[in-house]
Amino acid sequence: MTHHENYKELIWALAKTDFKLRYQGSVLGYVWAILNPLLVFTILNFVFSSIFARGSGIKHYALQLLVAIILFNFFSEGTKAGMASLISKSSLVTKIYVPRWTIIAASTINSAMIFIMNLIVIVLFFIWKQFTPSFEAILLFLFFSILTYVIILAFSFFTAPLYVKFRDLLMIWGVLTMILFYATPIIYPLQRLPEYVQQIILISPIAFIIHFTKEALIDNHFPELWQTGIFILATLLFFASGIFVYKKTVPGIAEEI
Repeated sequence: MTHHENYKELIWALAKTDFKLRYQGSVLGYVWAILNPLLVFTILNFVFSSIFARGSGIKHYALQLLVAIILFNFFSEGTKAGMASLISKSSLVTKIYVPRWTIIAASTINSAMIFIMNLIVIVLFFIWKQFTPSFEAILLFLFFSILTYVIILAFSFFTAPLYVKFRDLLMIWGVLTMILFYATPIIYPLQRLPEYVQQIILISPIAFIIHFTKEALIDNHFPELWQTGIFILATLLFFASGIFVYKKTVPGIAEEI
């Protein structure tokens, strides 16, 4: 068996263990993986559709909201899990030799597994609402979901070794993701903001992904080819930078845990 195959098995074993431990002892178990974003969706949909009527006049508001929440939840949970991965698996880091990157990758895959479970909810919700997106829109959604994972992984390579040295990072990132939630077109359409604000918001990778995913699925409207090209290039550069920073910061990490 090659090293490559060994690493794949190790990552998968760690990811499955993480997934099982996360819901161990809870009454509802794995149902929480689906229930959590659904509860957030239910509350926000009720508040903004019924109480404030902010969803009125927005085409298939509930569908847009659900897709946006699940995508953002994937980004938020994935980045937090990736950042904390080396600390949460400190026994593996300090007692036996396991390639550090496999621990980081396994934590992000665990978040991806939860996201895949939530994709079933999205599909069922679209069927219930009797709305079928175009094939091209579904492909874009899947492609952007993969890019979201790449961003999560890159972010985790950046921050996991740094979090070992600076324990405030997770708290800071928790506050920033809360701010990012409201600065991302999740509960409102981007078009309702001034144009110069729209341009600023679209600098955020998750805002770009969520905005154009909603546009594609609901209105069959896609980003310009040059926009997608620049976004892919920026994502790949971020990923390469994450690996570079990881290689610079990970040596000697076991002594600091």
